[in-house]
Formats: sequence, structure tokens, C-alpha cells
Amino acid sequence: MYQWNKIKVIGNYDTVVVGGGTAGAAAGIRAAKEGNKVLIVEKSLALGGAAVNALVNPMMESFVEHGEIFHEIERRLKEKGVTTRDGIMEYVHSTAEAKALVLEEMFLEYGGGILYDAVLTDCQVKDQKIEKIFVTTEEGVYAIEAEQFVDATGDAVLSRMAGVAYTAGDENGNNQMTSLRFEMGGIDVEKYRAYCLSLNDEFSPLVKGYFFESAMVRNKNFKLEPVFRKGVELGYLKEEDLVYYQCFSIPDQPGCMTFNCPHISSMKKNTDVWARSRAVTDGHQMIFRLVSFLKACMPGFEHAYLIREASALGVRESYRIVGKYVLSEDDYIKRARFEDAVAKGDWYIDVHSATKGLVHMEKYQRGEYYEIPYRCLINEQVDNLLTIGRCISTTFLAQASIRIQPTVIDMGDAAGKACADAHTKQTALSKFEGKNLI
Repeated sequence: MYQWNKIKVIGNYDTVVVGGGTAGAAAGIRAAKEGNKVLIVEKSLALGGAAVNALVNPMMESFVEHGEIFHEIERRLKEKGVTTRDGIMEYVHSTAEAKALVLEEMFLEYGGGILYDAVLTDCQVKDQKIEKIFVTTEEGVYAIEAEQFVDATGDAVLSRMAGVAYTAGDENGNNQMTSLRFEMGGIDVEKYRAYCLSLNDEFSPLVKGYFFESAMVRNKNFKLEPVFRKGVELGYLKEEDLVYYQCFSIPDQPGCMTFNCPHISSMKKNTDVWARSRAVTDGHQMIFRLVSFLKACMPGFEHAYLIREASALGVRESYRIVGKYVLSEDDYIKRARFEDAVAKGDWYIDVHSATKGLVHMEKYQRGEYYEIPYRCLINEQVDNLLTIGRCISTTFLAQASIRIQPTVIDMGDAAGKACADAHTKQTALSKFEGKNLI
């Protein structure tokens, strides 16, 4: 139907970011703030990626000194009345709507442009350079040209289309487990807290304040597991529903909690499109069972109700590019430092494996960190492309540390600065040294 050489070009930019998640939005914001003409191409109707569409909230704790975009995001969230810090835990809280709005406002204020509801379809590469990308919209297929491209798709979609080397999964090709998150309201959080504490639940030690977090992992001696086992006996739950359970209070929303589950253990390959679709349908059924179980069997949930389900799967890991440097678990152990650092990471190696269960490497002490080099963002095949977010060049285990929101926001911040500096110097991204980015 389409001949690529006859597709209408609808824009020419200094920098095009494909994917407006937390990493992509940060990259776009920083590049635009530095003066580049920037477009973000986003397949959904909001910036924020998994944080917004997959309901991944709160941001996990990180004690490193973050970049200016991270701090500006948090400041603007506070200005909108969001309680970002609960005074008890080190998480950074938000709501999906507030985060999407803040990211959008920041990017537009700095002169960026957004193309929503547009899906990357193909790209045209010549002499190791992406000349244009093709996107499918409601109106049809269009082309977009740019000097530089940033792949912030999470799945390295543009990178793979352009011929960048990549890998996926662990040594057996299996990926981390995917979740389909949800939110509930009408919860008597104090009653739920009191019940957990009555079980001597060591995961949930908090005895005051609105914030509460609770969890249960199958066969790991969690105090809540007998309650979930009873749910299986009564027919509310199935065995696969017990793999992982976790919930958090939502700031400024009394009686509401967000759930980092269910884990869809039947899906071992996030790179299989049919498996992803099956994960969605399985996830819908699992959420229905969990909600029914909680209402019937968990103190505090007697009058609770489902608020919403995520509109996107919570994919922890899929494809990763093979860049000019592959960050490894050895770098994590050594607290590695690099001259071309783009971000500091201190989250532990946190693998949610469908075949091995939870795999955790020793956590850092506060103040310890490793660095991610710019070379993890560039490759040998395409000169004008940066890859950012959870699909950068790492080993399977190292990826389980770099994937959290604070780290990928900082990564995007540095990537945006690199794009602006490389544009000013008329240097290819693959040749850019990547120094002084943090």
C-alpha cells in the first residue's frame, strides 16, 4: 500500500525522541531546554510511559544526587499539590495524572512538540545514519526527518529497526516477569495495617502516618501467605495469583492503594507479541480474582472497590541493545566509575524471574553508587542514535538495577544534554565523548 519514498514528510527536527516515557520525556525536556528543536513521538495519549500508563507508582528510593530535570519534576509536582514525600519512606510519590501533566507542561514550555497517538512503523537508514522515521497515525503514514534520534521506546524498537545489535532475556532467553497493575479505593487502611501488624508482619512495620506498604511473596515465609492460601482453598484465587503481591498507599487519596501485581508468571518471553496479548487477558482475570479475594478475606477491604486497571503492561525487561560498553553486575559490585557517566545508580539488582523467583544482589549502603557510561547509549551500527531507558546496553542482571524511574530520568536528562551539545558542535552522537554530562 505504501511506498516509503513517496510518504509525505511532516516535519524536520534537530532531535526526535521516539517514546515519551520518563526517560524519553526527560531527554526531550533537556534537549529542548538547551535550544534544540525537538519532537517526541508517543504512541499513547500521555507522557510518562510506565509511570502513567502502567500505573508504576511510587518511584523507588534512590539516594544519589539527581540531575536538574528530576528535581524540576518533583518541584512542579509539589506546586500542583502532590505530596511527593510522605516523611516516612524514601519513595517519591505522584499520581499518573499529575506526572503526565507536569512532564507535558515542562516539555511544551521549553518549546518542544508532541505527536501523540503515533506508532513507529519503520525507519530509513543510509550510511549508518537514520534519515527519517515513518509513523502510523489516524490519518495515515507519515515521515519525520531529524539530525538525531533518541530511542526511548523501552523495547529498543527504533534501534532494532535501524539494525543495531541487541539481545534479550537471561542466559536462557527468559525475561523478567511482567505485571498488570491496578488501584483500589474504599480501603480502611488503618484496619488493614493493624491486621498485618497483628501477624507480626516484618515487611510492614509502620505504625503511624498515612503511608502503608504491604507485600507477600509465595513460599518466602511472609506472614500474609496463609491468608492467601485460604483464598485458594475458598476458590477466590488460583495458585499463580500468589506469586507476588504488593501494595502502597497513594498520596493525597485517603483509602486508596496501588498494587504492584499481579505478576504474570505464565509469560516468560516479553519479546513474543502473542505472549504479551495473552498476558493482558490473564492479567484481567487475575485482577478480578485478587479484588474479589481482598474484599472477602482481607480485613480493611470489606467496602473496597476497583478504581482502575493499568492501560499498559508493566514490562520490567525485554530487549537490550549491545552498545559500545555493556554495563555488568561486576560494575555493580565494584561501584564502577566512568569519565563519560550519564547517571548514578544505587538500586539493588532486583530480578522478578518467572523461572527463578526473586533474585536480589546485596543492596548498597546509603551514599554508595555506580555510574552508567555514555557508551551504553551508543552503538557501532548507527551514528545519530542514542538508546535510553531500560533497554540500554547492559547484562540481564545489571538491567535489573538501572531500570527504576529516578535512574532513567537522569539518563534521559544527560542524553538530552548530549544531543544539544553534539548538535551545537555538529558532532555525531556516536563520536561524542560524553564527558561532563552529570
